[in-house]
Amino acid sequence: MPKLALKAVEKRFGDNTVCDGINLTVNEGEMVCLIGASGAGKSTLLRCINLQETIEDGEILLDGKDISLPGLDPQPVRRRIGMVFQSYNLFPHMTAEENVMLAPRRVYRKSRASLKTEITDLFDRFGLKDRMGHYPDQLSGGQQQRVAIVRALAMKPEVMLFDEITSALDPQLVGEVLDVLRLLKQSGMTMVLATHEMGFAREAADKVCFLKDGKVIEEGPPSALFDAPQHKDTQAFLARALK
Repeated sequence: MPKLALKAVEKRFGDNTVCDGINLTVNEGEMVCLIGASGAGKSTLLRCINLQETIEDGEILLDGKDISLPGLDPQPVRRRIGMVFQSYNLFPHMTAEENVMLAPRRVYRKSRASLKTEITDLFDRFGLKDRMGHYPDQLSGGQQQRVAIVRALAMKPEVMLFDEITSALDPQLVGEVLDVLRLLKQSGMTMVLATHEMGFAREAADKVCFLKDGKVIEEGPPSALFDAPQHKDTQAFLARALK
């Protein structure tokens, strides 16, 4: 059984169909990269998986159970499926440590003292231990994005979603964030990410899905999709993206 499965998922905004019958499977420990031009539906698809958007049709299954049923409380699902956005969304008046501790303290009613060791270990794991007491405006963009990832991981999710998390970064800072994703992959985290980083997708993904107009046009292992794309739309996109 796949960890995550989407079956004929449809999402519309008015007359605009943003996800058009999307099927996708993600196995435990897999990294699946979504590629495609802006407006292809990648970000909306991730938001649907995280239940930040309700779908019009189809099913989203987590461990075989439909989490997209109308009326279902989304909060327990969001604890299991973490999401990191391209904007860091850190509270500017809180230190990095306080930002990370906020959700587990509120949701799990844990004390600061009981969380201290595991939160410190997370910061240390991603090279941020010496930045725990810094405020967001004292951190680089790459450091802020890594704090946002640590904040999501503090909730101990089973699946992580990443929405273009390097797109707002200066080129020299992109590498440090991609290194965090590599570490997560090594640890066995199940991940789905929308990305424009074609080199990273080719190197690190288990599966790559090319989206256009809300549809998965082509999917497969990176070696097949990048080196021998079958669909003319995939070929045209990669010809532009890999220039």
